[in-house]
Amino acid sequence: MNIEETRDFCLSLPYSEETLPFDDRILVYKVAGKMFAVTDLEQSDRVVVKCDPDIAIALRDRYEEISAAWHMNKRHWNAIQLNGDLSESFIFRQIYNSYVLVIKKNVTPVALRREVLSVVESMNLAHLNIANSDLEDI
Repeated sequence: MNIEETRDFCLSLPYSEETLPFDDRILVYKVAGKMFAVTDLEQSDRVVVKCDPDIAIALRDRYEEISAAWHMNKRHWNAIQLNGDLSESFIFRQIYNSYVLVIKKNVTPVALRREVLSVVESMNLAHLNIANSDLEDI
């Protein structure tokens, strides 16, 4: 998996946008103005995603390709290596989980949160290339 596939997936999610808020190499993907994924154009072998703190630790313990994200709140953010043994669908699922978590916890006002969630909940996940087995994983 590569950074272009990560980018395409992030931008396929409703209300998502790509920004460069820090410099010209750090791509930040946002939903309704809130970060859900980060990639680095110079170190394009990983994606950083937000995660429930308990699940974040479990994922790090289970997969060597997942670690606490550098320069982020390590309780909430994981870095996932794109060039390891994790499947594309598993990585997409972690990005999707981050996206939904950010919508549910960070998007305000509530009316916007409900609007975005209604669109997301009505989506057919088949186009997201997420295997059913990944839906049951941590």
